[in-house]
Amino acid sequence: MTKFSDLNLNPKVLKAITEAGYETPTPIQAGAIPSALDGRDVLGIAQTGTGKTASFTLPMLSLLARGRARARMPRSLVLCPTRELAAQVAENFDTYSKHLKLTKALLIGGVSFKEQETIIDKGVDVLIATPGRLLDHFERGKLILSDVKVMVVDEADRMLDMGFIPDIERIFGLTPFTRQTLFFSATMAPEIERITNTFLSNPERVEVARQATASETIEQNVVMFKASRRDREGSEKRKVLRALIDGEGDKCTNAIIFCNRKTDVDITAKSLKKYGYDAAPIHGDLDQSQRTRTLESFRGGDLRILVASDVAARGLDVPSVSHVFNFDVPGHPEDYVHRIGRTGRAGREGKAITICSSRDEKQFDAVEALIQKEIARLENPIKVEPRKPRKAKEDTPTKPAEAVETAKPAKEDRPQREERAKQDARPQREERQQRDDRGERGDKSSRGRGRGRNDRRDNGNKVVGMGNHMPGFIAMSFDERRGQ
Repeated sequence: MTKFSDLNLNPKVLKAITEAGYETPTPIQAGAIPSALDGRDVLGIAQTGTGKTASFTLPMLSLLARGRARARMPRSLVLCPTRELAAQVAENFDTYSKHLKLTKALLIGGVSFKEQETIIDKGVDVLIATPGRLLDHFERGKLILSDVKVMVVDEADRMLDMGFIPDIERIFGLTPFTRQTLFFSATMAPEIERITNTFLSNPERVEVARQATASETIEQNVVMFKASRRDREGSEKRKVLRALIDGEGDKCTNAIIFCNRKTDVDITAKSLKKYGYDAAPIHGDLDQSQRTRTLESFRGGDLRILVASDVAARGLDVPSVSHVFNFDVPGHPEDYVHRIGRTGRAGREGKAITICSSRDEKQFDAVEALIQKEIARLENPIKVEPRKPRKAKEDTPTKPAEAVETAKPAKEDRPQREERAKQDARPQREERQQRDDRGERGDKSSRGRGRGRNDRRDNGNKVVGMGNHMPGFIAMSFDERRGQ
């Protein structure tokens, strides 16, 4: 079996590894470290939790053991998608470089520019940064990347998913063409193929697991959830979540709950606190100091439940997470693997439970297709009663007789309304016909408002039209005419 002592690492780095309690490298470490020490570009693909960080940290420290950095000109560069992952990489460098006289700088958002510029001005051997903050320093003229000898892109697929493609391409253009490039990722998306073909030179491809494969030490379950009403879906899902946590009992020592939206992170954490659970939220909109305090509390065991967005799905090294709960099915199937990879790390057993609502069934099918495995179904611990139908009219209590008599008649359909209108108009037509037979129509037209326009003119005694001199036969009925 390969040991770290067989990988030709710097003796001071090996001493730090031994003091940290490690002897045997993981498959991704055993495959990537020798090629990286030889100066080759490396494309490492492995599921989360397999030790990818040490795969580039250890060879970088060995390569940088000799030499000295100049002001504003870092000798190596590590790009990370999130602040938390960048901070974790920095901790790894501190652990493995304690016997080396190497300096590092961490460039992430939420920290004062002035403090970061002071460190950069002194010269750093290792620069760990998120793409946005790195470019901010470069545009301010505080950073020169022409002396970078080793460049690492950690969680490359996540970087591309988060829209960092233009920034990554620009940063590659600012570094020397002769640099050594190391790509590490959990999945191999088509965009990464394009990037690697463009910026990597004959890379050594190290793939130790099927793409997007969940660890076999993780027990996976799903609860197919259907709300009684659409407007109650959120509250009923939170009720199911609480029942699942309670059902695990003492086995659930700590847990990470993942939500798709930041607003749901806050609402879920607030709801859990309301019901007496030790929970706190973490997502990208929170202040960096608050995020750091929350993570330290969770790592230290002072916080039992961490409610997170996908900002915490990658790279958080908390080895003893017992459970992962997916409050929502992730929008990208690959994110499911990264989420549940927070448990069952380093050979430990873990458990992941997903709550899948009716609207997320297609996304969940994509997850099962990706991992090529059917996830075991769990019975919903909460019996959600379906929405009761409205009572029929005959089920309503009978009204008293007096009320029935004075009640408003039922609404009629159109044919009934037309028939009733005809019946109501019939007496009026008969009365109008009788009045016409008596010759009263002309009299009515000459009264008040109904007077004709010609009557208002000064026409003397001139008769307009038939007037009152209508021939008698016109007013006769057909029967009377037929009798004549």
